[in-house]
Amino acid sequence: MSLIAILIEHGNLQPMITAIENDISTILEKAVAGERLTSEEGVALLKSHDLAAIGQAADAVTRRFHPEPFRTYNIDRNINYSNVCSAVCDFCAFYRPVGHDEAYVLTEEVLYNKIQETVDLGGDQILLQGGLHPQLSLEWYEDLLRGMKEKFPQVNIHGFSPPELWHFHKISKLPLETVLQRLMDAGLGSLPGGGGEILVDRVRKQITRGKVLSDGWLEVNRVWHQLGGKSTCTMMFGHVETLEERIEHLERLRQLQDESNGFTAFICWTHQPPEEAPWFGRDAEQGRSGGVDMSDVPSAGAFEYLKTQAIARLYLDNIPNIQSSWVTQGEKVGQLALFFGANDMGSLMIEENVVAQAGTVFQLSLETIRRCITDSGYIPRQRNVFYDYLDEAPATSTVS
Repeated sequence: MSLIAILIEHGNLQPMITAIENDISTILEKAVAGERLTSEEGVALLKSHDLAAIGQAADAVTRRFHPEPFRTYNIDRNINYSNVCSAVCDFCAFYRPVGHDEAYVLTEEVLYNKIQETVDLGGDQILLQGGLHPQLSLEWYEDLLRGMKEKFPQVNIHGFSPPELWHFHKISKLPLETVLQRLMDAGLGSLPGGGGEILVDRVRKQITRGKVLSDGWLEVNRVWHQLGGKSTCTMMFGHVETLEERIEHLERLRQLQDESNGFTAFICWTHQPPEEAPWFGRDAEQGRSGGVDMSDVPSAGAFEYLKTQAIARLYLDNIPNIQSSWVTQGEKVGQLALFFGANDMGSLMIEENVVAQAGTVFQLSLETIRRCITDSGYIPRQRNVFYDYLDEAPATSTVS
């Protein structure tokens, strides 16, 4: 299927046929040459509608970062150990308040069964995340990690988003460095980039309550990197942020990477409006005030996703890997992302609950992920979170 046909299928084609407002060729040439873009140049690219030119530049930069004939994927499982959360995020249909009939904390038996299933499918990692549970202690999380590592020493625990870790720091009343070191000692292997949304406090205050603000999210990663840890970073866009705020988000990530060099990859995706806005906590008795009904915020289309990811590749000149978000975009656009700055198809994602709860459910088999890479002219390779290859190198080949 052609790019135009795919964009028609996924909506939002109009920008592609709108006249280009600004000449961006100089900016793109600068980025391809390896020069750092300014915030103003990043905004100019976001305001442009020349998707083809931006994508071509991003692909050139990707090939500079990754001249090898491989594009990668990993096999892991997203395990949500609990859905209890004391924060309120207008875009989240997954969380439940304490005491709700659907609130849960996984038992060890269920948790271990899920990990075993992942290992049996060739996975080497689990993505362990939950909510901001107000009643679980730091010691509970340490015991959780130790039990998992004792039973599955070969599995990397890619766990706890920065908002969760900031929450652990607050409820334990311990320094952030102490909390992170204790969790690292207990078996935490790397940090996912969840809860980043947009790293601008105006936006965060509008769409969430009771959740870490921008400086805290960055500080969790900064301290983790100082301890020798690695993490990924993310952006959820297409809701209440401005184009300038999207670039501010990328700028803050780039600055921290200059300082700590701890981010292994960047992943972005569009806001997925829940089929129904969260059905609890909408009145004063539940503690909700203000905020945005995110079910009324339309999702950005494939055009905006591909353009924003490509610009992120151009702007984040110090983060080596960009992951496609087929989980939110689907197979066809997820594959196209390999030509718009991504060098990685992300995870097989044996289990995913948070995005699925919002009504967006895309599932790909391992065979399909590998085919998407092969049909794009590359050789698929399995990797871990640190981007080490886990399989044997195939016979020498070249990128078509």
